[in-house]
Amino acid sequence: MAPSGPGSVRRRCRRVLYWIPVVFISLLLGWSYYAYAIQLCIVSMENVGEQVVCLIAYHLLFAMFVWSYWKTIFTLPMNPSKEFHLSYAEKELLEREPRGEAHQEVLRRAAKDLPIYTRTMSGAIRYCDRCQLIKPDRCHHCSVCDKCILKMDHHCPWVNNCVGFSNYKFFLLFLAYSLLYCLFIAATDLQYFIKFWTNGLPDTQAKFHIMFLFFAAAMFSVSLSSLFGYHCWLVSKNKSTLEAFRSPVFRHGTDKNGFSLGFSKNMRQVFGDEKKYWLLPVFSSLGDGCSFPTCLVNQDPEQPSTPAGMNSTLKTPENHQFPAKPLRESQSHLLMDSQSWTENTANPGKGKAGMSNPALTMENET
Repeated sequence: MAPSGPGSVRRRCRRVLYWIPVVFISLLLGWSYYAYAIQLCIVSMENVGEQVVCLIAYHLLFAMFVWSYWKTIFTLPMNPSKEFHLSYAEKELLEREPRGEAHQEVLRRAAKDLPIYTRTMSGAIRYCDRCQLIKPDRCHHCSVCDKCILKMDHHCPWVNNCVGFSNYKFFLLFLAYSLLYCLFIAATDLQYFIKFWTNGLPDTQAKFHIMFLFFAAAMFSVSLSSLFGYHCWLVSKNKSTLEAFRSPVFRHGTDKNGFSLGFSKNMRQVFGDEKKYWLLPVFSSLGDGCSFPTCLVNQDPEQPSTPAGMNSTLKTPENHQFPAKPLRESQSHLLMDSQSWTENTANPGKGKAGMSNPALTMENET
């Protein structure tokens, strides 16, 4: 066995350091359990009914918090499927071609049957040199994980994991339950915190825990509320954090609302169709993470318009036929729904004239 080099040692050290925020949150959570359940509820509360109610509600929130946090940490980010990886022959051809139009022509031929609509800022096919694959829509390469992540939102140090298609719902629930956890602690601890300042509590160990428990819960409530509110806004607009900072670029140009299908369908894309699973950290998101329905506002006037529900084989003005780029059934039904999937449903005439189903609209290769 070859000895480990300096690079290998550094990578191992970095992997250990990446777990420090998770260990910190875990220790803080363990201390909060002891401070609330033992020192506040059992030691300080004198009313038995109040003890029972607080302990039941607390353990319910605690369990949901830990469950969603665990799922966010240990759910592996999904990577592009094999269809997006270049074949051996394509890789060899790409290595021989210089950067430029010839290089792009190889990528265009490899991507002609893939369900991709986004481009780079210069209009080129999005390609990852490190992973040697054509990037699906909303996929980005994470420098920390050193791999391409489907529908990447961001790399979160507090969970030591990439937040993307496979665990974005878990991350939202983690934020929601941690916020409720902190708000519940702050609300039920407030009266005892006031007693501390008015010398209404005996000078015991519980006094210290009650004081710092309220401060910690109040402080985290403020930061979590802003973060959770921001991600709720992202879900309502069907954006990721990366897309909020840099709008996706389509063949027709930049469109910040290109993936938005309206509030209801944006929610369903993340949480799924069955509402009974919405509040549980179980995977219920729609689709496969590789292809997404789009709502292109800036239509290319040279593109053919095909309403939802039409035949999936289209003809370009040159009468060439192309197969429609596929969407999974769980994604396609968002577009086939009888209810309008545009956010402006009050004016059906406008939606009919100005919108087409881009899942069924092909792009003319140049």
